[in-house]
Amino acid sequence: MPSVTDQIIPNYIDIAIIGGGVHALTLATHLLQKQKKRRGKLLVFDRGGSWLSQWRRQFNGLEIPYLRSPAVHHPEPNPFALRAFAEKRPQELYPPYDLPGTQLFEDFCQEVVQRWELENSLIPTQVMKIIPINKSLSTRYQLVLEGGSKVIARKVVIANGGGRIYRPDWVKKITDEYPSECLCHSQQIDFSQLQLRGENILIIGGGLTSGHLAMGAIKRGAKVVLIAKREFQEKLFDADSGWLGPKYLKDFFAENDFNRRWEMIQQARNGGSLTPSMMLQLRRTSREEKITLDDRCEVVTASWNGLQWQVKCSNGNVNKFDRIWLATGTTLDISQNQLFSDILTAYQPEIIRGLPVLDKHLAIPNSNVFIMGGLSALQIGPTARNISGARMASPKIIDGIC
Repeated sequence: MPSVTDQIIPNYIDIAIIGGGVHALTLATHLLQKQKKRRGKLLVFDRGGSWLSQWRRQFNGLEIPYLRSPAVHHPEPNPFALRAFAEKRPQELYPPYDLPGTQLFEDFCQEVVQRWELENSLIPTQVMKIIPINKSLSTRYQLVLEGGSKVIARKVVIANGGGRIYRPDWVKKITDEYPSECLCHSQQIDFSQLQLRGENILIIGGGLTSGHLAMGAIKRGAKVVLIAKREFQEKLFDADSGWLGPKYLKDFFAENDFNRRWEMIQQARNGGSLTPSMMLQLRRTSREEKITLDDRCEVVTASWNGLQWQVKCSNGNVNKFDRIWLATGTTLDISQNQLFSDILTAYQPEIIRGLPVLDKHLAIPNSNVFIMGGLSALQIGPTARNISGARMASPKIIDGIC
């Protein structure tokens, strides 16, 4: 079989999936389970060049040992498939709730890709624009690819996350020239490329990513100050497990005011949090004086003196650091995402604080453009961006596609 790099892209395709991550793979397998005839009629576009390339880069780059989601959350339609796959590797399921190890999950997903014959469905390129050819339900969509080539698709699913890296306002006010590696967002960090012994590093953020950054830096001989603008929160999951079923979702779906739904999502996720096991590691390391944990603290100003950062914080402290790492996550605002610009102009969906109001199939109303991930949260709930959210979204989209 030819590799994806050798594959000739047809001029017209039935279904285009933008993004090759966990959400896209979940949708593809569920779709093929329902309609095997779709095999060969869907194409997936991902600049990374392979399934889960961005996921793999970020997990390996930060040396994350295992997932935060339990073993029943994965791309294969059979919820027990990952447990079966792990029967000969039980040591790679971590307590509590059998959290799959990173390598185990990666190997499992590769096996899923092969089982569903999806290796050659992924095209290693980026979709730059989606242009409706007309605005009726019989619309076709022109996908403008990186390099300028074009493809026509009957239906489009956007499963690429949709978030933009968030940088605090004080970062935007820095006027000094500084080495790019000395101020990075977490998505830009790869520990395999770093030598940090003797360095002082400031990490900003209260989520689990900040903990992984801190432990990785300390492992390499750095000293760390970890600050968060509010008290560190300790939670097993991003949102309470009640959001995976009717316990909380019943009231969420019964709420017709989408502004109120948005508020419910914020309250459920309540910003970033650290798992109990990570918090234990950080406190233990703090007692060894390798890390300073400073919550309810924000950076006021940062300036580069040619060798180091001089950082003033809201608690009055002024310290010097060799590097600043931002574990500040991403922001979701569909109106700021260029990929959606022509779609928003054509269909003008209602937007609530950055999130689109979608129909019951997770499509932008009156279109055949479907959305998975965080941007579908008003219809899926607080776990929309998680693997569980992909499993909840897939049947809704498939009903609309089929």
